[in-house]
Amino acid sequence: MSSGLPQTDTPAIVACTISRDVQNFDLLIEDMEAALGEAWGDLGFSEALAFFAQPEAETLQFVAMAMDAQDEDDLTLMGEIIAQAHAKEIKVILIAEDVTPAALHSLLRQGADEFIPYPLPEQELQAAIDRLSAEDKPPEPDTNPHQLKSGSRREGALIACHGLAGGTGSTTLAVNLAWELAELSKSKEPRVCLLDFDMQYGSVSTYLDLPRREVVMEMLSETESLDEEVFGQALLPFQDKLQVLTAPSDMIPLEIITPEDVERVIEMARSHFDFVVVDLPHTLVQWSETILHMAHVYFAMIELDMRSAQNTLRLKRALQSEGLPFDKLRFALNRAPKFTDLSGKSRVKRMADSLGISIELLLPDGGKPVLQSCDHGLPLALSNPKNPLRKEIAKLAQSLHELGQAEADAAA
Repeated sequence: MSSGLPQTDTPAIVACTISRDVQNFDLLIEDMEAALGEAWGDLGFSEALAFFAQPEAETLQFVAMAMDAQDEDDLTLMGEIIAQAHAKEIKVILIAEDVTPAALHSLLRQGADEFIPYPLPEQELQAAIDRLSAEDKPPEPDTNPHQLKSGSRREGALIACHGLAGGTGSTTLAVNLAWELAELSKSKEPRVCLLDFDMQYGSVSTYLDLPRREVVMEMLSETESLDEEVFGQALLPFQDKLQVLTAPSDMIPLEIITPEDVERVIEMARSHFDFVVVDLPHTLVQWSETILHMAHVYFAMIELDMRSAQNTLRLKRALQSEGLPFDKLRFALNRAPKFTDLSGKSRVKRMADSLGISIELLLPDGGKPVLQSCDHGLPLALSNPKNPLRKEIAKLAQSLHELGQAEADAAA
């Protein structure tokens, strides 16, 4: 390991670790040696700013700033280190152990280029270095020809899809509903935007065969400066009819974005699109209330089973205890009994009565073609248009579209 300032007989350093004590991050030492050999050094927080002014710092490509809970009192100093590194065009990889989401959020906002949790996942440091190297290459041609128009003042409808248990089909509903709404649009420009806010396990990109990109996390980290250009660059087109914001490429803490961040992104989307469909995580977070208040339609996806019933009761208690509008939820039952299944229909009624809810949307079981459609990255309308689930979602989209048209005509 190279330590301190480089000597004249050692190779020029291309990276440095910056920490209170690098020995507290032994896995980082191993990964730095594996990636860079002897071409790296180690600095303390107080030494870093002085070193940036030295001639030896001219060869630095990146720094790996490692911190734990004890370092949160020095966030101001860390922010200054990040600012000075960027002034020298040095990339910053933030490595954190047991650090609060608020502290991470603050440092990412101040310009940290990459975030890796500690203990380091295998090969993740090398992957981060590769990503930073790729950023220095000439930019690729624009993959999104549909640039957002400056000054747009639409007031699009926000439709939220929230699965109350795993596998209830909220992402399937969000993706297919967004596509059906896009198909109903007569405009040549996309009028529907699909947002994947399941930051950790979001599958929208998989269901539409779209890549996840670093620019999404960059946009979410700096929403104070969000404008049409930044938001448009984060979106990806699907079939030239639908604009999609995928989940970030890396798994991040759900609390790393704030209610204010979510509100800014949604308001930007609503100002440019007639319909904004958002796929939510199963978990309730601090910005769940923001979505609930902003949503024009909030679909709560359940199944005819005990886990869905129990989770519905828990959600009901949680919202009502906080004085939040539980009645705003529109319950959708996935894999609902067939029309001829009288006993199944009776179970649905008993479930609704016992929970004190109204199940307004019954979605049939689409069978294996639904899973195949998701795996192939295509909406059901393109892969299996006669599927019973697709037909029901198309009816729902038609009713929402007609309602939106009626409201637009009334406003005119």
